[in-house]
Amino acid sequence: MEYGAIFIKLIAGFIGLWAMTRLLGKKEISALTPFDFISAVILGDLVGDTIYTPENSVLMLIFTLAVWTVLSLTFEKVTQRIRALRKPLEGEPEILIRDGEIDLVKLRKNNLDFDQLRMMLRAKDTFSVSEVAYAIYETNGSLSIMKKPQFEAATREDLAVSIQETTLPQSIIEDGIIQRRTLSELGHDEAWLDGELRKLGYSGPQAVAYAEITEEGEFAVVSSVSH
Repeated sequence: MEYGAIFIKLIAGFIGLWAMTRLLGKKEISALTPFDFISAVILGDLVGDTIYTPENSVLMLIFTLAVWTVLSLTFEKVTQRIRALRKPLEGEPEILIRDGEIDLVKLRKNNLDFDQLRMMLRAKDTFSVSEVAYAIYETNGSLSIMKKPQFEAATREDLAVSIQETTLPQSIIEDGIIQRRTLSELGHDEAWLDGELRKLGYSGPQAVAYAEITEEGEFAVVSSVSH
């Protein structure tokens, strides 16, 4: 009976956490605020205690998830709609580098040192503080930077290179299986695909692990089965 109860609680917890995640929306790990991180840790602890404590029923587990979901949604809505509460509840971004100069007061206020600042800059492909015009320490702990004009990467427009419309690549073959729906949406058929494969020296789709239509609208085999 004990194993059966744990099994049922695990299923209920899995479904509940999935539903809660769908309700609260998607966020990358790097986009989590300190509150999001602490909330996830506490929630995991609450669910774990409920699952493995025999005295706690499945209804208590569902109740725990429901209450935490309501509290989280309420917090999100309050900070979204009442701007005056956003700063004290979530904090605000801090400008650590302004006009190429490090703000030592803001650096110390956020408990950062020069080694940590340089590490975050390197994560942004910036190896010298002298390249930075502005660096903003976001509320989720990430660093956003704006480089000085002379250190910015050149764009196609800067180089006077013709700019083409950007489209997403589309997979045509995955694990040797033709993605017929995608192929049809792109205005091609299997006869066209066979012809393209033969041009590249492949006997058929079964010899291809992955192939796609690139941003430029060209057919390309990215990986073959032999590799």
